[in-house]
Amino acid sequence: MKVCIAGAAGAFGMKHLDACRQIDGVEVVSVVGSDAAKMAAFAKEQGIAHSTDNLEESLAISDVDAVLLCTPTQMHASQAIQCLEAGKHVMVEIPMADNIADARKLVETQQKTGLVAMAGHTRRFNPSHQWIHNKIVAGELKVQQMDVQTYFFRRTNTNAKGQPRSWTDHLLWHHACHTVDLFQYQTGEQATQVQALQGPMHPDLGIAMDMSIGMKVPSGALCTLSLSFNNNGPLGTFFRYICDNGTYIARYDDLVDGYEKPVDLSGVAVSNNGIELQDREFFAAIQEGREPNSSVAQCLPAMETLDQLEQLL
Repeated sequence: MKVCIAGAAGAFGMKHLDACRQIDGVEVVSVVGSDAAKMAAFAKEQGIAHSTDNLEESLAISDVDAVLLCTPTQMHASQAIQCLEAGKHVMVEIPMADNIADARKLVETQQKTGLVAMAGHTRRFNPSHQWIHNKIVAGELKVQQMDVQTYFFRRTNTNAKGQPRSWTDHLLWHHACHTVDLFQYQTGEQATQVQALQGPMHPDLGIAMDMSIGMKVPSGALCTLSLSFNNNGPLGTFFRYICDNGTYIARYDDLVDGYEKPVDLSGVAVSNNGIELQDREFFAAIQEGREPNSSVAQCLPAMETLDQLEQLL
C-alpha cells in the first residue's frame, strides 16, 4: 500500500507518519506541505521519495493508493473530494468538514466513487474507549452520562508543537467533534436534544475561547462537554463515563475506574496507540473492500449534531 500524507510535517502528520511505519505493507511515498523547499528537506530527512507543495501533483502519481489528509480544517472537505475524484482512497483528519453542506457533499462523493473515505475519529480507536465500547456491546455497561473536558491553553494561533498556524482552530467544529461523535457511537443513538453556550470572542482570532455543550439521546443518556482555549493547567481531553455498572475515566489511551485504579487494557488491540489503530483500520478496509469504522457516512450524524449546536451559539 503506497501512501501520500498531506500536512506530513505538522503535529498530526508526524503522528500518522510514525504510525504508518509500524504497519506492515504500508509505505509513505509522497508528502505534501505548503512550503516546497521545507517539504523537500523534510522528505530527504525522512527518507521519502517525493515531496511537493501541490496535492494534485501527488494525486497524479499512479501507484499512490491512498491519502492521509492532515491539513487545515478549512481544506478538509474539498481536498477529500479531490482525492476521491482522483481515484484515491482517503482518510481525512477531523472534522471532515466545517459545515454540514460540505460534509454531505463528501459523503455523496464517496458513495458515487465507492472508494474508502474515513474520518479520523481517533477516540473510537483508543484502547480506553474500545474497552468501554466492547463492554457496551456485550451488555455489561450502559452509559448514563459522559462528562467530558477538552482543555487547552491556546491564546495565540499555534499548533500542538507550539508552532505558528496559518489557519485558525475552532472549539466546536474541531474539538467538540470528537466528543459529539464518541457519545453517539457509544450510545448507538443520535442526540435529539442539544444545548450550547459560548464565552467571549477572542479580539484577534475571532473565535469563542470557551464553550459549554449538552446533549441527550432518546434512551436518556446525557453528555456534558466543557471546552476551553483559556485553561492554564493540564491539557487534553478527559472523559468520565458514568455507567449503570461502574464509573471510568479515559485519558487518551489509558483508562482508570472512578477511584483511579488502572484498568488492564492488554488484549484490547494490537497496539496501545490510537492513531496507529485508526490507520490500521483504514488500510484494512481498503484491502478487504469494506466500509471502515468511522467512515464519512457513519460520521455524518455527528456533523448534523454540530450543525444543530452551531445554530444555538
